Amino acid sequence: MDTHAKSDRAILRDLGGRLRRVRLEKNVSQRRVAELAGLSRLTVGNLERGVPSSLLTLLQVLRALGSLDALYAFLPDPGPSPIELAKRRGRMRRRASREPERPESERREEASW
Repeated sequence: MDTHAKSDRAILRDLGGRLRRVRLEKNVSQRRVAELAGLSRLTVGNLERGVPSSLLTLLQVLRALGSLDALYAFLPDPGPSPIELAKRRGRMRRRASREPERPESERREEASW
């Protein structure tokens, strides 16, 4: 489905229709979804008809339907940012550090091996 060609209102109607289908597949009334979500039945009905609503309302209805995972599937965790990865990895070494100066006696012992 090419969403670029669809208007925002058409997308809202499509999403509302999908919510309605999920609700009916679960055999739950609008009134019950509204109770579970802490919303009015009218608000749930408006959402299903594609009337503009808040993101919070969508989250409440998805949670009431037990479908909040669908949102997480749509917006997967992006993982750590490149900056966070660099912090975790630490600073990349570019060269070896200098060896500390040792007394001459220790250097002679190594050479005798």
